[in-house]
Amino acid sequence: MSSRVYRNIKQEVEPEPYCFPQLSPIDHSLCYSDSSHGSHFSVKNSHEHYCTLESSSANGTYTAYDSSLIVGFSPNGSPMSQQDSQSYPSDLHHSPDNTNGSPISVSCITDDVCDLRDKLRELETVMLGPDSDVIDSTTSPELAGWRLVMDAITRGDLKQVLVSCAKAISDNDLLMAQWLMDELRRMVSVSGEPIQRLGAYMLEGLVARLASSGSSIYKALQCKEPESADLLSYMHILYEVCPYLKFGYMSANGAIAEAMKDEDRVHIIDFQIAQGSQWITLIQAFAARPGGPPHIRITGIDDSTSAYARGGGLNIVGKRLSKLAEYFNVPFEFHAAAMSGCEVEREHLQVRPGEALAVNFAFMLHHMPDESVSTENHRDRLLRLVKSLCPKVVTLVEQESNTNTAPFFPRFLETLNYYTAMFESIDVILPRERKERINIEQQCLARDVVNIIACEGAERVERHELLGKWRSRFRMAGFTPYPLSSLVNATIKTLLENYCDRYRLEERDGALYLGWMNRDLVASCAWK
Repeated sequence: MSSRVYRNIKQEVEPEPYCFPQLSPIDHSLCYSDSSHGSHFSVKNSHEHYCTLESSSANGTYTAYDSSLIVGFSPNGSPMSQQDSQSYPSDLHHSPDNTNGSPISVSCITDDVCDLRDKLRELETVMLGPDSDVIDSTTSPELAGWRLVMDAITRGDLKQVLVSCAKAISDNDLLMAQWLMDELRRMVSVSGEPIQRLGAYMLEGLVARLASSGSSIYKALQCKEPESADLLSYMHILYEVCPYLKFGYMSANGAIAEAMKDEDRVHIIDFQIAQGSQWITLIQAFAARPGGPPHIRITGIDDSTSAYARGGGLNIVGKRLSKLAEYFNVPFEFHAAAMSGCEVEREHLQVRPGEALAVNFAFMLHHMPDESVSTENHRDRLLRLVKSLCPKVVTLVEQESNTNTAPFFPRFLETLNYYTAMFESIDVILPRERKERINIEQQCLARDVVNIIACEGAERVERHELLGKWRSRFRMAGFTPYPLSSLVNATIKTLLENYCDRYRLEERDGALYLGWMNRDLVASCAWK
């Protein structure tokens, strides 16, 4: 806005000086009108304290741009702010009319957001009044953008306000971002509708992005780490109520069983074995194989995160699977490799001659840094390593989302769309008032959301890619597609009959996609 316009407005609005958030020119591509739950949201009360974020101050040019960089969730389920000291970036100290370079008093930033909102509405009246020939909506992108945001707030369009807030952060418009965060705190709730619940965690990510940096954001969540037994329980409930994990594991097991149907000695390398539950059904299937089961050896790779959920090391998984195999009279060995995928080398895998090899990458490769993060490029290094082992089949299961190399704002939009579908699918199974649902979303999904939005560089470990990109990586490593079994596909379709009819299964280009309504969420394929 030019200095002349600013002076004309300043003369007509009340004399007490204050600063207005500035909007970038309107971008109609940012508008959202596809909310499946309409524009208005009801906030349901809860008497529990939920996930909070304790953010340290940034190490950049400011400590905090306003008083609410620390956000938590109040007993009614919406975020609340804690007061902090104020200092401001130098470029926010000057009004468009301040030509001598002296800073404006901090008091020009109103502490009362409601008052600021009233003043903004008053400003609109002044700007568009019959006596004003300074500015109109057809010549002012700033005003048009501001009206878009105000209209979204008035309608209770939470998705649009989230998008506008992320755009303000992307444009480094800190005052606008803070104002919209204050509005968002009134709109989100961890016990509300799906978009309200997701919005609470996305808001937390936005606040964390401004308040701190890197791994400190991810670790600053004050969601008290649950007891390992509780975390395992939450993961099990998620596994039961949503078909995503079952779909991935079943499709991978089917491809491995098909490839190994005539083998006498089978070695399976699982790069993220977690609880090992995936292999229970496969061991049972091998036990029932005509002619008797093969000798099975499983190498389980996993890091400390899964160890915490298990309540111990990989030996727990080995003992559980060994007992199961013994019960079904299946010859069995277990080899533990307690390490991150980034640390795995050929010697850790103990490949033996005479064994048919299967490798499973289920919900794991997206955690490996690629060439955009590190020159070591562990994502492609692992694929080349596995190819050098001459496996008979390699299975891939990944979230169908594009958050790896995308800049912040498009990444935010992708995360919003993806997790909206995820939260909506949970909503049809678990009642909103159930504490288990809140715990599942908070402990199994919210941290991923915060990591995607708030972190950059090596600290951003949630780096999903679309299947098209994974195909390129596998082909560059020397793999060719392995056809999926039609019997397995039919079995998965039968599985989905036990769930909501809004889930959909589609086979295209040699891969299986599981989605919610019109959004693909998980993709599965096999290679050799």
